[in-house]
Amino acid sequence: MKVLFVSAEVVPFSKTGGLADVAYALPKALIQEGVEVKIITSRNFHNKAVNVDEEHLMNLEVEVGWRKQYLGLSRTIYEGMEYLFIDNEYYFKREGIYGHYDDGERYSYFCRGVLEVLNAIDFEPDIIHINDWHTAMIPLLMKKHYSHVEKFQKIKTVFTIHNLRYQGIFDPKVMGELLNMDLSEFNSGAVEFYGNVNFMKSGITFSDAVTTVSETYATEIKEPYFGEQLHDLIRNQEYKLHGILNGIDFGIYNPETDPNITTHYNDKNSSKKAENKKDLQELMHLKKSKAPLIAMITRLADQKGLDLVERIIEEMLQLDVQLVVLGTGEKKYEDMLSHFSAHYENLAVYIGFDEPLAHKIYAGADMFLMPSLFEPCGLSQMIAQRYGTVPIVRETGGLRDTVQAYNKFTNEGTGFSFGSYNAHEMLFAVKRALELYEDKTNWREMVRRIMRLDTSWEKSALAYKALYESL
Repeated sequence: MKVLFVSAEVVPFSKTGGLADVAYALPKALIQEGVEVKIITSRNFHNKAVNVDEEHLMNLEVEVGWRKQYLGLSRTIYEGMEYLFIDNEYYFKREGIYGHYDDGERYSYFCRGVLEVLNAIDFEPDIIHINDWHTAMIPLLMKKHYSHVEKFQKIKTVFTIHNLRYQGIFDPKVMGELLNMDLSEFNSGAVEFYGNVNFMKSGITFSDAVTTVSETYATEIKEPYFGEQLHDLIRNQEYKLHGILNGIDFGIYNPETDPNITTHYNDKNSSKKAENKKDLQELMHLKKSKAPLIAMITRLADQKGLDLVERIIEEMLQLDVQLVVLGTGEKKYEDMLSHFSAHYENLAVYIGFDEPLAHKIYAGADMFLMPSLFEPCGLSQMIAQRYGTVPIVRETGGLRDTVQAYNKFTNEGTGFSFGSYNAHEMLFAVKRALELYEDKTNWREMVRRIMRLDTSWEKSALAYKALYESL
């Protein structure tokens, strides 16, 4: 089984969110299951701080409308995985991976470039696995421009939706001026979306299989509330929809070996976690205290429940707790958190993102708050469990699939949860966690229990391998 894995971002070369983690960890797990995988991404997102040797393979040209644009192809091996980089400085030497005025052109080029590379190299995959809207035009482009090429005739495509909200919606001129296609698919409604071209819709329509990153999210997106105006399409394509839960990399997230934390520990000596709490308090200029420390590592946006936090943050900070927040995002939430951190000594805020600090927070916090409006999968709650930090989540998407609500009568559960998207229901969930925290025996049992959970990629990789083989 051979797979070409396509992603606009991939750790350690580029990252804006969980997609980059998946694009690193899933291929790694697939390789361990005997699948041959090559990963292709964009060269100019490459982090120069990562010390790798690259081999330049070839120069190609990519048709973008009436123009022919340069494509340089290079290759590197990193941790036993082969990465191919598409190089074009005009399109990809930018600050930020997304959010540019010409994203429609940039990712039309990228999708066509991936197929040009595949046409030129000595590799015949059984599957092209594409991810989110940035890669979603590949199945249609393959049908329109490469169906006559023998190499492409047996290739199947798998399209993974990591977040349905971001769809890649552009002017219909994209079809001809960038993708070299007539308007037949647009006029048929296959890619049309309220008068525009929708890359995500194209990926769902023309791929052979569609996956989402949790079973619950696969169910949710068939309904209007979560379906982002594509729920009817998804219901029509339900026969090829699969929910496969993401995992986390146990090599990167391992409190026994993590180089970012000062005191290593496991489920058998989890009391050593307290030393990391002291280090975190010192680092974040919090008082040394035995009060429960609640953490958030998040994008500061409505989707992540920051509007709920805003409504009850003063009530929360008046409890005997400490709160640490690491994140960046919407200015109104950055300003809100900065304001309260100046007035409450039990709140510490770091605006930005710092990977080593994130690991210190996972290891040093007692609880992890994740009150998302919606969450396709979520990795943070699983990372928190790995470090013995008890998650408090809203029951949606992958959060529902990975956190079993604590039952005080049976002393079972792997975290705390709340159902309605309501600020005080979230606060009540926090208070239930604080109540258990006072019961040291059962709290320690909870910490040990969640540290033993198997949220690695192995089970998910086997599910993807089975899906590939079925195609």
